[in-house]
Amino acid sequence: MKKFKKVLVAVVALLVAVVATACSSSSSSKKGYTPKSLTIEFVPSQSATTLEARAKPLEKMLSKRLGIPVHVTMSTDYNTVVEAMKSKKVDVGFLPPDAYVLAHKEGAADLLLQAERYGIKQPGGKTTNKLVRSYRAEILVKKGSKIKSWKDLKGKSISVQDPTSSAGYVFPIAELKEKGLDVLKSCKLVTVTGHDQGVLNVLNGDTDAAFVFEDARTLVIKDNPKIMSQVVPIYFTKPIPNDTISVRPDMNKKFKAKLAKAFIAISKTKAGKKVIESVYSHEGYTYAKDSDFNIVRKYDKIIESSKK
Repeated sequence: MKKFKKVLVAVVALLVAVVATACSSSSSSKKGYTPKSLTIEFVPSQSATTLEARAKPLEKMLSKRLGIPVHVTMSTDYNTVVEAMKSKKVDVGFLPPDAYVLAHKEGAADLLLQAERYGIKQPGGKTTNKLVRSYRAEILVKKGSKIKSWKDLKGKSISVQDPTSSAGYVFPIAELKEKGLDVLKSCKLVTVTGHDQGVLNVLNGDTDAAFVFEDARTLVIKDNPKIMSQVVPIYFTKPIPNDTISVRPDMNKKFKAKLAKAFIAISKTKAGKKVIESVYSHEGYTYAKDSDFNIVRKYDKIIESSKK
């Protein structure tokens, strides 16, 4: 009997330990993942080497506020960031709206913050002093081109960005599809890396037109001060939600809040503002909600229907 009692006590103790471990694991799961070091990945909107050098100062700025090491990396395209976040190799991704929608759908990312930029006034592509949460895509052609409107694009060559680029692909193609021009079937698309390359392709005559963000011509204005008159817009899309700072969905809520506050605080400092301006022309960050990106989801469906 004594031996039986000892065995019973041992079994009960084991069960208690298993239950406690399960509860602890469940509790830990609910708390989420708190990074011991933070990996942030960017997507090139221009030369990757240039962009990485400009983004590097964020490492020290964020590390100082978060109290952990921060590593800034550069991806080859939007899909690479999404896959890296899905496999938990990257904690934070600077994702444009379309890449964010894709990442969120696949359970790879949640919205942390949305970028703010200065608005742009046309004609001339001059920036205003008003912060906005959206921007537009534009279609550029070389001055003097026979292409005067979107209707003239049929059969022409167009520089585009990665298929997950809102301004460089999704919005122009979706809107022209609604207007009656199926770009995917009626035009020759040339994929380039960086909106600056799209502008240069038009300038150099490598393609007849380019889909870029408004006003991407400023990316090359230092090297070519006459670019604003040499390459001109013929079409502007509806407003596109600004870029996101997205995070892994399993990230701890308290850490998310701390991270969001850190990004906002950095964007308000002189040094921090200089960095985010040089990387993506961001002027600050603000809170947003997932439903703000429903127009992106609508346009994605139009693109998918065009591929069938």
